[in-house]
Amino acid sequence: MKKIKHIFSLKAFLGSLAGLFLISSITIGAEMTTSDENWDKVFTKSDKVEIKKVRFKNRYGIELAGDLYIPKDKTAAKLPGIAVSGPFGAVKEQASGLYAQTMAERGFIALAFDASFTGESGGDPRNVASPDINTEDFSAAVDFLSNMPDVDAEKIGIIGICGFGGFALNAAANDTRIKATVTSTMYDMSRVNANGYFDAMGEDERYAQRQKLNAQRTEDFKNGVYAVAPGLPDQLTGEEPQFVQDYYGYYKTPRGFHKRSLNSTGGWNATSSLSFMNMPILSYSNEIRSAVLMIHGEKAHSRYFSEDAYKKLKGDNKELMIIPEANHVDLYDQMDKIPFDKIESFFKANLK
Repeated sequence: MKKIKHIFSLKAFLGSLAGLFLISSITIGAEMTTSDENWDKVFTKSDKVEIKKVRFKNRYGIELAGDLYIPKDKTAAKLPGIAVSGPFGAVKEQASGLYAQTMAERGFIALAFDASFTGESGGDPRNVASPDINTEDFSAAVDFLSNMPDVDAEKIGIIGICGFGGFALNAAANDTRIKATVTSTMYDMSRVNANGYFDAMGEDERYAQRQKLNAQRTEDFKNGVYAVAPGLPDQLTGEEPQFVQDYYGYYKTPRGFHKRSLNSTGGWNATSSLSFMNMPILSYSNEIRSAVLMIHGEKAHSRYFSEDAYKKLKGDNKELMIIPEANHVDLYDQMDKIPFDKIESFFKANLK
């Protein structure tokens, strides 16, 4: 295993969990249409790619919505495919779409998709997260790409951003069709929900949280609606931790605001964290045989998630890349900090 610019200073800050993170032809079984002329993304449209809106189902029957980015200068009959999702609470019109568009500019067919229960994807109730279903969403995207006539089914990779970095790594541990995985500014959503930031929560605190959330389940059933967890504030006071200010600077400003993003406009279903507290992801990440590139910012509050997950990986095809001076949110959209040259070379080396 290789570490690139691996810097070991870890910045401590607030140890409690913020509300933002809940304490060609149509493929068979899918729909594909040309993209709407009205550009609805938070990033600039590229003139080098064609975009199609697609829909496909995961194995739980939930219909997922995606944007498929295809190079306009495509010459080969089949290209490598990449599925992209995240950040946690974001939509495909935000960071995942930017990643997918950029990879398509570099010669890949890339699919940015909304996770189950969010964005334009199906699933009810809305704004629910699940360690199992959100991992399955990546495999469903692989199902879709594997059946595209323009995609080489033996050359499929995935990119997971923020919380979906953890789900991507979890999918790679289970889905042998995934030949290469990139995680960017990864969160381990099971760990942060069960233990709080920097593992500040102990057994007693976790039990109290379970009591609170299970009592909320009773109320939700009685009321016939699901309570919503607090999200980002609509205005900053200046007293918030820096990471909350960073999130605000993306989700609540024109830089990254999108009306369908629950991080921009609302919050998660309040009881979603129960499943993460009980069913940890990454249980078998040490058995991943395919290539993995983990990318994180030096200044990110979340950096320890990638560092610790990386330590569990085995083999000489695993890399950890720390981006100097970058914070968590920089890797959502800052083109001078996201190492797309490295991501491209990684996929080209491992999808062959």
